[in-house]
Amino acid sequence: MSLSTLQKDFCAWLREDDTVVAARLGLADSRGLPVYQNNYRGALMACLSEVLSHTGLWLGDQEFAAAAAHYIDAHPPVSWTLDAYPEGFPAFLGEFYPNDPEVRELASLEWHLSECFVAPDAEALDLAGAGAIDWESAVLQVVPSAKVMTLISNAAEIWSALAAGETPPAAITATRPRSLVLWRRAFTCHYRYLDDQEVDVFAQMAAGLGFSELCQHLVDQHGFDAGIAAAGGFLARWAGEGLLVVPSP
Repeated sequence: MSLSTLQKDFCAWLREDDTVVAARLGLADSRGLPVYQNNYRGALMACLSEVLSHTGLWLGDQEFAAAAAHYIDAHPPVSWTLDAYPEGFPAFLGEFYPNDPEVRELASLEWHLSECFVAPDAEALDLAGAGAIDWESAVLQVVPSAKVMTLISNAAEIWSALAAGETPPAAITATRPRSLVLWRRAFTCHYRYLDDQEVDVFAQMAAGLGFSELCQHLVDQHGFDAGIAAAGGFLARWAGEGLLVVPSP
């Protein structure tokens, strides 16, 4: 048996508990095989529990473990690192709890916060040095950790309560979707809801939005004075929050 075949058979045993595959391994004593299988499943369960700990608190230990076990059976890891394994779990929870959107959204929020924390660093815009920037040609870009997600539940409020050790509110489905932006500043992740105008502007920034274009867009909507004031207000707020990178020369 080649090493490649042996590895494939061993992986199949870990995932499927296939006795035929186990027999092909040619072990003189196969009684120790379940130890490897338990370690495999235990490591995946621990990975999900650690990254999505607040989702576990919301569901309860037994409910979370049951959902995680189904996910592990259906979705073996495919990446070289376990850090990537929880990525598909929120979508799976959406199928597992189709009538409870807060479960999927709470897990999605936790996953994105974990990704936010390890995102690449970037020099954030400091308005103290704004005078040296050519704002006519400056292109606004958010920091690499920034992520916008859409919620139809109060998952963000549930996460905040759980993170603070407080009793979470009952799940509520909103009358309309709301957009949440997440980002990291220094070593702390933040999130807040975007207002309707910000949602539109953030979508444009993803494609590269010049500050002069932002000003013109807002002037077209609100008139010259109000539009320029709105653009300045957005710039001050986003820079103050550490959401923008320093524009390229």
